[in-house]
Amino acid sequence: MPIDIYRLYKKIHLSYKYPSSISPEDLIKAYMLGIFPMANSRKDKKIIFIDPEYRALMPIGRFKASKSLVRVAKKRPFEITMNKAFADVIRSCAIVNRTETWINEEIESLFISLNKMKYAHSIECWQKNQLVGGIYGVALGGVFFAESMFSCVSNGSKVALINLVARLWESGFKILDVQFLNDHLIQFGAYEITKSKFKKNLEDSIQLKIDFYSLASTDDDFFNSLSTFLQTRIETS
Repeated sequence: MPIDIYRLYKKIHLSYKYPSSISPEDLIKAYMLGIFPMANSRKDKKIIFIDPEYRALMPIGRFKASKSLVRVAKKRPFEITMNKAFADVIRSCAIVNRTETWINEEIESLFISLNKMKYAHSIECWQKNQLVGGIYGVALGGVFFAESMFSCVSNGSKVALINLVARLWESGFKILDVQFLNDHLIQFGAYEITKSKFKKNLEDSIQLKIDFYSLASTDDDFFNSLSTFLQTRIETS
């Protein structure tokens, strides 16, 4: 269905005053246009949409990992699952080890709806049946928009990330968007491109017929994907 850009931007403008005017379907359209939601704080009910001049991407096939992270991942310190606890992951991303966040309750609710619609996904790390790390985002075509990750124990978020990247690589995804560049992401090889280049690449990659659910998702399946990825594609540092 063609995107009514004028209607969408009008709704985005209204969201400053009426956050409930943004539907899950509108949120998907926003991502298709290369824009994403944020809030000024956890308690702020307003949603703003961001369209930065530069976009940070994480390389999928040339993902960088330290030798120590590779060693940890190979030891399988966590049980890895997918979409088992999406609501818990996004809430943990908002509150665990944070004094403030851009994930307000409106955004949290919208993403839980997207998860039920099979657009938003989480990768979880478990230790003794406790959720100790995870990452979540939106998958559209050959693009994964990573939103946030959290960790309650050492390497919880990093192991979730490397398992996500391995799955994206094996599935054939072309873009892993991480929005803004920072020192934490640079260590994995993240880099910036201009907004115009990002949107051109987005337009091409979002048309690909790639299913995030195409691979099996047991803990053993994740480990097999990760092992193949580490053996063939990863650039260690």
